[in-house]
Amino acid sequence: MALEASDRNTDTAPPAEGVRLPNGMTKLPNGIILDKDGKPCRACNTKSAFSAFAAQATHKQSKTTAATTAAATQGATAATSTKPAVECPPDVAQLGRSSWTLLHSIAAQYPETPSSAQQSDLASFVRLFSRLYPCWVCADDFQAYVARDTPRVASRDDFGQWLCRAHNDVNVKLGKPVFDCARWEERWRTGPPDGSCD
Repeated sequence: MALEASDRNTDTAPPAEGVRLPNGMTKLPNGIILDKDGKPCRACNTKSAFSAFAAQATHKQSKTTAATTAAATQGATAATSTKPAVECPPDVAQLGRSSWTLLHSIAAQYPETPSSAQQSDLASFVRLFSRLYPCWVCADDFQAYVARDTPRVASRDDFGQWLCRAHNDVNVKLGKPVFDCARWEERWRTGPPDGSCD
């Protein structure tokens, strides 16, 4: 179900249709996740889903004129493009890839024998990261993971292994292959033995 343009531009509650989620959010039957304001959450949806939703709403609003219908059709065509626009906010997939790259890179540069202050800083960072993450669905999921498996920050390998397991937990939920955590350092720190990254 698409929201009318007037519904999307107000501060009213999301439509009753769909699944009610924590914090006043809604997931519509078409899979679009809405924020509390009833607008699609950019950080919680893929670019193509976000664009398709916008095109659908535009199309519904503009049925009365041929000119606006043509514009909606162009928007729908743009939504199917696989190349994201450079100036657009990141979607959930781009945000996820970038975040995992940052987290694994932090693990790769974390000291082998960190001081107690470094351990405290990293543990605090992971907790704050899970609370401030832009996709609230992902944030809730990561917070739940952190609550059931406290970040291991006693050494580089401890944190790298913990983070790899956390990433694999998400991969399983998304139907993606799991990564061999025995190879985390090769992937994120040293590169493959064949020197192909040098």
